[in-house]
Amino acid sequence: MTHGNSVRVLIITASVAALLAGAAWASGGGSGGGMGSTMPSASGPQYNPVEEHQKGVEALKAQQYKVAISHFNRVIDVAPKDSGTWTLMGLAKEGAGDAKGARSAYEKAVRYNGDNITAHQLLGVAEAKAGDTAKTQAELADLQKRDAACAGSCPKNDELKAAIAALQAALDGGAATDTPKASLLFNSPAGGDRAYVEAVALINAGRYEDALQSLHKSELAFGPHPDILTYEGYANRKLHRYDQAEAYYTEALAVDPTHVGATEYYGELKVERGDIAGAKKLLARLDAICTFGCSEQEELRGWIDQAPHSQHGS
Repeated sequence: MTHGNSVRVLIITASVAALLAGAAWASGGGSGGGMGSTMPSASGPQYNPVEEHQKGVEALKAQQYKVAISHFNRVIDVAPKDSGTWTLMGLAKEGAGDAKGARSAYEKAVRYNGDNITAHQLLGVAEAKAGDTAKTQAELADLQKRDAACAGSCPKNDELKAAIAALQAALDGGAATDTPKASLLFNSPAGGDRAYVEAVALINAGRYEDALQSLHKSELAFGPHPDILTYEGYANRKLHRYDQAEAYYTEALAVDPTHVGATEYYGELKVERGDIAGAKKLLARLDAICTFGCSEQEELRGWIDQAPHSQHGS
């Protein structure tokens, strides 16, 4: 692939239904084969994080908080740095009466994705409830700074305004219990599909910030799906946010180590950052995955061949 036509992969070539149907994780435990055939660490239950995410959301809607926590823990086992799941975990902990646990979950949500405005809002409100107004004021100041930079024109404008209002109310002793639960809990799979299709169209149009907003909506419905994570990595990469892009690619591969799209794009990112040796390792992984060949192999091979000094193994 040449550097100018990398958007090729972003054109939808299959039904959106494949987003869920293509998930490649086992749902049962053990691997069979008799006593002692595998180590316990390799033969325990393997959970589908998309399925567990949806079960957790349904339990949260039904106010079955302990059940929700159990499902979200399974998602986190697979994707430990998924900010959206930590946000939902915080809501579940709050519902179960574990205020300290909720604050810890929101802190992780913010740590793993500083652009998660909902998590900033929930954390700030939780801090106000705990009487730590200094931390709430710090969250408010951060959101106000982001809002000023946005100047009413960025995709997160409405979300920022709502979060700022919630924290100001919490500091004033007002509606400190208000949380954006509706947007977190009532995004259906059909809505997630629509947001996903919209995101791909926005990426093809070069509107990467808007695409990230749509991908976030899709992720609320499906959780850490590797296809969504890969596109989030791609959009951030096009915005030259290379650290964020790498985080999304590595999370996609943690969920599905054989995801060819994430592997190829991560390799392209390595080339862009001058890590040709790292790109070659990812190409070797594609060679192993694509036994009978796949276009992603040749695309990444083209990137490596065009990179300066690639023949010297740098």
